[in-house]
Amino acid sequence: MKQNKLLRAVRVTTCVAAAVTATLAAATISHAATIPNKTLVYCSEGSPAGFDPAQYTTGVDFTANTFPEYNRLVEFARGGTKVEPGLAEKWDVSHDGKTYTFHLRHGVKFQTTSYFKPTREFDADDVVFTFERMLDPNQPFRKAYPVAFPYFSDMGLDKLIKSVEKVDPYTVRFTLNEVSAPFIQNLAMEYASILSAEYADQLLKAGKAADINQYPVGTGPFIFRSYTKDSTIRFDGNPDYWKPDTVKVSKLIFSITTDASVRTQKIKRNECQVMIYPKPQDLATLKSDSNINLLAQAGFNLGYLAYNVQHKPLNNVEVRRALDMAINKHAIVESVYQGAGQPATNPMPPTQWSYDKNLKMPAYDPKKAKALLAKAGFPNGFEIHLWAMPVQRPYNPNGRLMAEMIQSDWAKIGVKATIVTYEWGEYIKRGHAGEQDAYLVGWTGDNGDPDNWLGTLLGCSAINGNNFSKWCYKPFDDLVQKGRTTTDQAQRTKYYEEAQKIFADQIPFSPIAHSTVYQPTTKNVIDMKIDPLGYSRFDGVSMK
Repeated sequence: MKQNKLLRAVRVTTCVAAAVTATLAAATISHAATIPNKTLVYCSEGSPAGFDPAQYTTGVDFTANTFPEYNRLVEFARGGTKVEPGLAEKWDVSHDGKTYTFHLRHGVKFQTTSYFKPTREFDADDVVFTFERMLDPNQPFRKAYPVAFPYFSDMGLDKLIKSVEKVDPYTVRFTLNEVSAPFIQNLAMEYASILSAEYADQLLKAGKAADINQYPVGTGPFIFRSYTKDSTIRFDGNPDYWKPDTVKVSKLIFSITTDASVRTQKIKRNECQVMIYPKPQDLATLKSDSNINLLAQAGFNLGYLAYNVQHKPLNNVEVRRALDMAINKHAIVESVYQGAGQPATNPMPPTQWSYDKNLKMPAYDPKKAKALLAKAGFPNGFEIHLWAMPVQRPYNPNGRLMAEMIQSDWAKIGVKATIVTYEWGEYIKRGHAGEQDAYLVGWTGDNGDPDNWLGTLLGCSAINGNNFSKWCYKPFDDLVQKGRTTTDQAQRTKYYEEAQKIFADQIPFSPIAHSTVYQPTTKNVIDMKIDPLGYSRFDGVSMK
């Protein structure tokens, strides 16, 4: 935000929302839209763990379980991080910055499926249900289907939100316990996708609450039809979608293809029209194919190696410094990223405001690293388990190769690393549980706010979620909390720069690299955009 004050920024946002509302007023449709009879096949890289967005944190899940089926009160514009009205036409903020009142869109329909036929349109009850389920451990649906909500808790929203109230059928009031500068940005994230309270009530009465994770119902552009694990997900275009002319294909099929080389072959044979995450070594052949467009942009991401500080000897900061100093990041960028990236020094990418370009991290120095290990009491090194990602992600195109290179680097200082891995869903689950020693993972920004990096990945409230280092350091956490509750961006930047200096001193994880993101499409695909937040979205995409 260019404005320094949150309230000024939100008032501007509200004015913009009002203007956009006039444009979107026509989006309240009273009859089914005609959708072009086109099929788009997307070669995705992995299977979703489920279809309940509030439970998950990965792009694999969100591409499949959020953007086709659901909407949120506010949303990120396609291909960017600007927040625009979603299921809320506009919103107001109280003078003290603690009360947000959302005015909901009329005429929005929940999807009709083989397992649910709505009897009413979207209203305030659905918003209240969605958030009460995450807020209240005693909420009946949550008790019937008890699951964790990692994003909601990692960002401290369970403590921030005091209440969510229905003012009238189309007005909802959120009351916060304190000012939260990134609150609107946070509400645009995937976990905040609005569920149908009527559908949830149907499941609850039938004793099938867990079905919400297998059979989704939302207000989004595509209707879920079927999922064959590790094979395909099928969607139909939603003729009743509240944004007319946004749904431009009648069939959307996810062809789950875990091998990047196979994805490349499929798109070259037109077996899919969009693919994700080509291998760096396949870029040249894709560029030379006359039937393929190769979209590319700098990634808003970070690949890193988390040290579980609850496991000895990783609780020793000198050990972490030695391990970091022994990793040849430039060699990794050349071999793993094939040069399509840059070595990382910070816990956020250079395109994130408040990034400290003057931050000093220890340089690659194996001799000094070995001496530091000896000083820490490990002259002969030690043994450690190094976890390697099983899937290709934008921040890490080859987890196995990266692990092998780190394994080789550490062997030079006497550290013997055994590489282990699991299927992606299990990998993340075990990482949340803290089973790992050193853990390769990464992050693509969710909302354009620094808190999404420092708070979500390193905050004390996130140690059972995306803080895979299990690192809770009060001086750092205090700065993150101050940043959340301060509305002046210049002051927030100062807090975050101080936090980055503490990070560089303590090294709870080793930043490895920021990558360039590529997304190939066949040339008959129109208006596909690379999403800086790391997902693939098909609203607005058409076929020749």
